[in-house]
Amino acid sequence: MKKITPQQIRMVATIIVIFLIASVLFNMNGSLFGEKTEESNLTEISKQYSAGNITKVIIDGSEVTAQLKDGRNLKTYKELDTSLSDYGISPEDVEYEVKNPDSGSFWPTFLSVILPFLLLGGFVYFLMRQAQGANVKAMSFGKSSARLANLKNKITFADVAGLQEAKEELVEVVDFLRHPAKYKAIGAETPKGVLLIGSPGVGKTMLAKAVAGEAGVPFFSISASEFVEMFVGVGASRVRDLFNKAKRNAPCVIFIDELDAIGRQRGAGLGGSHDEREQTLNQILVEMDGFDTDTRVIVLAATNRPDVLDPALLRPGRFDRRVTLSLPDKKEREAILAIHGKNKPLEKSVDLSRVAGNTVGMSGADLKNVMNEGAILAARANQKTITESDLMKAIEKVTLGPERKSKIMSQKEKEVSAYHEAGHAIVGKMLKDDEELQKISIVSRGMALGYTWAMPKEDKYMRSKTEFINDIAVLLSGRVAEKMIFNELTTGASNDLERATKIARNMVQVYGMSEVIGPVVVGQREELVFLGRELGEHKNYSEQIASQIDSEVEKIVLEGEKRARDILGKNKAKLQKLTKLLIEKETLEREEIEKVI
Repeated sequence: MKKITPQQIRMVATIIVIFLIASVLFNMNGSLFGEKTEESNLTEISKQYSAGNITKVIIDGSEVTAQLKDGRNLKTYKELDTSLSDYGISPEDVEYEVKNPDSGSFWPTFLSVILPFLLLGGFVYFLMRQAQGANVKAMSFGKSSARLANLKNKITFADVAGLQEAKEELVEVVDFLRHPAKYKAIGAETPKGVLLIGSPGVGKTMLAKAVAGEAGVPFFSISASEFVEMFVGVGASRVRDLFNKAKRNAPCVIFIDELDAIGRQRGAGLGGSHDEREQTLNQILVEMDGFDTDTRVIVLAATNRPDVLDPALLRPGRFDRRVTLSLPDKKEREAILAIHGKNKPLEKSVDLSRVAGNTVGMSGADLKNVMNEGAILAARANQKTITESDLMKAIEKVTLGPERKSKIMSQKEKEVSAYHEAGHAIVGKMLKDDEELQKISIVSRGMALGYTWAMPKEDKYMRSKTEFINDIAVLLSGRVAEKMIFNELTTGASNDLERATKIARNMVQVYGMSEVIGPVVVGQREELVFLGRELGEHKNYSEQIASQIDSEVEKIVLEGEKRARDILGKNKAKLQKLTKLLIEKETLEREEIEKVI
């Protein structure tokens, strides 16, 4: 049943008001047309006739209307069997009009007789529609809102760049849906559940759409949060309805996005025994591997928080196949950029390989955003094509935020910021051979007053202790440069200090890189699975160990600071030259930096 919108209600109400106003006006004896009609009697009309003031007399049944020369109308009534001649009014002296009483006007009849019935009928119909809609809504409260995928503009694996291992895992699922007899003949069973795990933006939902497109079978998609309502049992009812729909359309695929919304570990002690989320999770567990399961229904789910999922979801028979989607490497990033740039007018000189090299650590969603921002920059400059420079600016915007040129610093602040960024650049260039300096700027972006932008030359998956200490030295080099030149410290290094301290603490407590503490993980992170976020750290060590941890963290940070101080002390001339150039131009590109350092 189609729901009546507020706009439709307002329109009906407006029409009713218009008809009511028209009814009132039409019953005001012609006042709608500007005529002045007065109630009178035959004696007065006879006097006006004798005085020669009447121009026309209209007889409509028993109603007599006399039109006067001054524009007024006098109206009265007579008996049906009498004539105006009986009152001395002769038809020969004035214009005389007799209307047929059987051919009355339609509008008075409509407004006085038919319209009230129409209004009453419309009001009753409106109430019935509202009541029926409420009943339908109440009856469908426990129904699933899963959407059947539209396969007209389907996405296939060819439209998903990278993720080769993940696609190979899902090819088996697609092949089983296409040729189930081949697997059954040899006694093989396909997994009932496939869990896609990966950080936000890596392509979990896109891969699920590709499975739907490749399989050519009904594909139901729903977000896990759509199951949960404030009333206990509604989520479980929706799960049952979803699986019933799937069984009627088997073989088919069900895709549940953001599974952690309902799949968090049970037994947190919050919400009571009738917690709606737990009831919904229990129903999913039963439907996937209970007494009455359908092996032709395959469940795909996506999450970026596998650590909070209930163990019962991950056991064999449910989500026993877990596909991990990682961030793309350089080759995959180039392929992703090529797909998103397929329908965009890229200039022939654009080297996507070079662009991909400057996007280390970006996900597929980030790369799509980069290509879109590049197109926006090109359109803003009234260009016909997208240049490589546009894409590089887009990377900078996505990574660091938009430029804040309106934030004007004083000359002193600009000088401090320039020495700070030049310190980062020189120490980074000396210590980090695996990174390439792209740009230094003292133009504010995001929350930063200035920035030094360096990108890794290649993808890395392991870090050494020396690399961590070098990272700390680079982070503290801006603060060291300020202290060396101005003999003063500012708040500009607050974020650098925070990041350096975090690296040092992880080296001691997580990575076992402290000789004093040893190869031990110290401190256990605790999470409230009901809320799904880190709330604190369980202190499973003594006060003596805590003191040693603080000492080791301080020692590592001071070692990094000393390394930065030594490098800047030996390269003070370069620091001043680079700072002078930076103050003059505000932004330095890689070639200009290489000439100085």
